[in-house]
Amino acid sequence: MRAALLIAHGSRRKEANDDLHQLTELVVQRGGFDVVEPAFLELAEPDIPAAAARCVERGATEVRMLPYFLSMGVHVAEDLEEHRAAFETQYPGVRFEVRPPLGLHPRLVEVVLERLGEAAEPSGTARLGS
Repeated sequence: MRAALLIAHGSRRKEANDDLHQLTELVVQRGGFDVVEPAFLELAEPDIPAAAARCVERGATEVRMLPYFLSMGVHVAEDLEEHRAAFETQYPGVRFEVRPPLGLHPRLVEVVLERLGEAAEPSGTARLGS
């Protein structure tokens, strides 16, 4: 069974964390994974170990850890790799793999250009959450 573990940094702002929960639901709706769980590196729940445990409890034998980050910073390059190694020891027989961050994916360029082309609100700030 394949699982997707979607990992964001986490925020004190509920609205920021809600984005990952909404993304999780969208990935579930698209299909392709038997299990999809959100996780946060810090400041929000569930944390990464709790979400990984949930994947295993739900029967996952392969867990793809996707950093919902833009670049290969310390969190992705080191922190997530440490979690991955610990999980493979803790859950023998379950394969954990850290996938690349969103980074410079070609479709992300289209999103950036779309956001740049959006009209600004009267206050001069771009619309958020659309």
